[in-house]
Order: sequence, then C-alpha cells, then structure tokens
Amino acid sequence: MAKKEVKKVVDLGHGVGRRKTAVARVYLREGEGKIIVNGRDVDTYFANPMLVFIVKQPLQITDTLTKYDILINVVGGGPSGQAGACRHGISRALVENDETYRAALHTSGFMTRDSRMVERKKYGQPGARRKFQFSKR
Repeated sequence: MAKKEVKKVVDLGHGVGRRKTAVARVYLREGEGKIIVNGRDVDTYFANPMLVFIVKQPLQITDTLTKYDILINVVGGGPSGQAGACRHGISRALVENDETYRAALHTSGFMTRDSRMVERKKYGQPGARRKFQFSKR
C-alpha cells in the first residue's frame, strides 16, 4: 500500500492587523485569489459589500488579487473593526513577502495602525463624556 502524498502548505508571509478591539492573523499563500475569513468566504463573512471592498483594498493597489490565497483568523470587535484589522494584516503580509509593495501601501495609509479606540466610561458618570443632569435646586 502506497503512502498518501501530503502537500505541505507554505506560508509566503504572515501579518497581524489590529483595529479598535479586533485582531486579525493573516497568512499569505500561493494561489488564485481566494480569501477565507474564519473558515468562510470573505463575501459571506462580511455581508456588507463595503467591508469586502475594505478587505480587498491592499490587493487591488498592488495588483495581486489573483496571485495569492489568503487565510484570515479574526477575533474581537465588530464587522467594521474586523474589516480594518484584515486590511492592516494583509498589508503587512504582502510587505513581508515582497518589500516593493511597501511604498504604495504606506502612501495609501494601510501600513499604519488606526489607533482610534472607544474612550472608557468614567466612574460617577453615565458615559465616557456625558454627565448627569445638573440641578440647581
């Protein structure tokens, strides 16, 4: 009985993207342009076409939409934060694979982490900035 040949998957690059409270681990592989997010296709995972567009932006800028397969594990946050984290992670993975993409991705602003976070709620207040109604009498 012959042994089955096991095809070893080689990651060309990987990157971690972050946005708000979402963290995306991105793995870049040789392929024909499939993007899998948490085991599902990118179009079914992100129901909103705008979020799918955000995820694919780094690939469109570098003209690599059909060059790589991308596997993404994303946790935390909501759909918008997860899409931004995926974009950041894909950009980092592309640069790790090919340094020539850095200039185009950096000028588009995909290499920098968007540091805007939700402000924390303070004690003695109903929200982060909101105060209880003042009563003179």
